Amino acid sequence: MTTSRILDSFDRAILRILQRDNRTPQRSIAEAVNLSTAAVQRRVAALERDGIIARNSAMVAPHALGLAITAIVDVRLTDEKAVTVDRVKAQFRADPDVQQCYYVTGGPSFVLLILSSDMPSYEATTRRLFAENEAVASYHSYLALDRVKAGMDLPIA
Repeated sequence: MTTSRILDSFDRAILRILQRDNRTPQRSIAEAVNLSTAAVQRRVAALERDGIIARNSAMVAPHALGLAITAIVDVRLTDEKAVTVDRVKAQFRADPDVQQCYYVTGGPSFVLLILSSDMPSYEATTRRLFAENEAVASYHSYLALDRVKAGMDLPIA
């Protein structure tokens, strides 16, 4: 559940620390933001309850899992009818090779980030998701040469 809660300077300072490392002990956060540990604990619980902290997870290096191919793919649908878009959203959301998926404007219908172990695996993914998908009119792949920056750290003023 998300609320329209206004974040104060303490909330923002706590979020900046947690985005860098969500395993930072609350006592260390308390010292850094000049609050008591109990106050930090209450604030973190409220940020989670209100949906501001969406989840806690570990960022795993793709190469550690043998995922050598990173592809950014733009996808154009045959039409933009709600039923078509919703069906394709569900397909992309459910596919384990799709790491990120954005429904966009200005040209393509979707932009996806896909990870694969090798080119044959990537080809199988493109066949399954795009070439054999009647809702997809066309797609274009961009293969990443280097992962310069990855993550979802949001700019917190």
